[in-house]
Amino acid sequence: MFTTLANKIKSSYIVSNYSKMYPYIKPYSFRALVAVLITIPIGSMDAVIAWSLKPYMDIVMVEKSTSSTTYIPLLIILFSILQSFLNYTATYLNTWVGRKIANDVKIDLFEKLMHSDAQFFDKRRSGDIVFQFNTNVDTACNGLLANLKLFTTRVFSSLSLIGVLFYNSWQLAIVAVIVLLGALYPLTTLRRKLKQLFDKNIFSSSAVITHFNETYSGNRIISSYNLYDYQLTRFKETLRNLFKLGIKMIQRTGMLSPIMHFVVSLGIAAVIWLGSYLIVTHQITAGNFVSFITALIMLYNPIKSIGNNFNSVQISLMAMECVFKLLDEHPKIENKPNAKPLQSINKEIEYKNVCFEYIAKKPVLKNINLTIKKGQTVAFVGNSGGGKTTLVNLLPRFYDVKSGQILIDGVDIRDLELNSLRDKIAIVFQDNFLFAGTIRDNILLGTKSATQEQINQAVKSACLDEFIASLDKGLDTDIGERGVLLSGGQKQRIAIARAFIKNAPIVILDEATSALDNKSEAIVQEAINNLMQDRTVFVIAHRLSTVRHADKIIVVNYGEIAETGTHEELVNKENGVYAALYKTQLK
Repeated sequence: MFTTLANKIKSSYIVSNYSKMYPYIKPYSFRALVAVLITIPIGSMDAVIAWSLKPYMDIVMVEKSTSSTTYIPLLIILFSILQSFLNYTATYLNTWVGRKIANDVKIDLFEKLMHSDAQFFDKRRSGDIVFQFNTNVDTACNGLLANLKLFTTRVFSSLSLIGVLFYNSWQLAIVAVIVLLGALYPLTTLRRKLKQLFDKNIFSSSAVITHFNETYSGNRIISSYNLYDYQLTRFKETLRNLFKLGIKMIQRTGMLSPIMHFVVSLGIAAVIWLGSYLIVTHQITAGNFVSFITALIMLYNPIKSIGNNFNSVQISLMAMECVFKLLDEHPKIENKPNAKPLQSINKEIEYKNVCFEYIAKKPVLKNINLTIKKGQTVAFVGNSGGGKTTLVNLLPRFYDVKSGQILIDGVDIRDLELNSLRDKIAIVFQDNFLFAGTIRDNILLGTKSATQEQINQAVKSACLDEFIASLDKGLDTDIGERGVLLSGGQKQRIAIARAFIKNAPIVILDEATSALDNKSEAIVQEAINNLMQDRTVFVIAHRLSTVRHADKIIVVNYGEIAETGTHEELVNKENGVYAALYKTQLK
């Protein structure tokens, strides 16, 4: 009966998706199998009621006898109770297996997300991440298994009911099956109609999540600039687009159920017409006919609404495709097969003819050549957008160079194990991210195995000791999501303490004091000076007064090194770029 439909589905995508899904199903295969097997009696029991009407009609209604039919009502009640129990069991098992599988997929996706390169995040909104890595998984796993139970139940129900049809009249059964295949045929075109709309729906749905995320993170900007109407207008427009997509989906698929309903009605009419003839000609009994009509209605009724369920299955399958597409992606920044661990830094870090671009044919760095000796402090200054941060971000391989090399002791960093490379680098950003939890939790991110003595030393070196002492719970004070309960200077000093705990030989300071007031900057700068001791330090600075004592100052303008030297050398250079910047800031 389902041959045409099954072939259509199989030829397109179910087999490939199932092969990818199987490793996730395998640990729970016994429960999944039981859940599927239970649907056999659930569906098959529908035929009992239809079958029992033949003897009931022939004996009671025709022969006017009740002696041999008292068991039929009891049989129907017994089978209904058993069917209800099995239905509950199948629903429970499907939900259990579906959520277990969804959790396992989410864990793999979360791990994939954490190891994604910076460009991956540059190209996606927060809503895209939440929708594709979480919502789609629920749609794919839970939705597919729930609908799978429904479909398998109806398949076995249909097969058993078709058996009743042929038992009562093969002539009528042939007509009924032909009509059934005709009613199911429109389902073969459903996926093509849904695919394009599904992709657009993902985009709009993720945009809704992005609006909520932006409103949460930017609540103070919204309040201070009175952006209520602006945000609400954008949100309404996104919802309007989502509404239009929903209506288009109904326009393209909503006629499936009415068409199937019409075809099924034609089938019932044809069966009644032919059945009347067969009764009159004594080819079937009245009991045969009533039993047949009951089985036919029980067979056809679910078919009328199967379009909506099949629609949900298609959406679940397309969500699954999106999930496995993400799982199949490989990050652009990853270890080479024979990557070596970075044990230590003994001599120098060298940028050799380094070129980089975020967008093709729009270079950000052009032929950068630079050598930093071990233990040196190097400051990068220059115009905004000139490439300072990009140049430093290439060292921990947030991005890879387009051409050229970055070498540590003569070894290309792309030949080093990524984790071992990043273990040797501590970074303090301009806006440091703090995780929800306590101050202790965030400091220990540098090294989980740090002792209390090491924590205390890091707190003291980061000039946090007085602040910690003023708190009732000290290091165990909760700081809220993203450290919302702390000032900018306090956040910076926690980040510096985290870097102290990590004790990495390379430190990157990315405008670590530029967003602070003078008092906070003085305290943070003292903490930074402590952190810089006996380390190779990269400093990106906007305020030139903070880099006067650097061993080497690199002026980066428009992706190129314009000048190199100490503060004294550059400030006294006639018509120098650094000298002009310094004089401007003094004024």
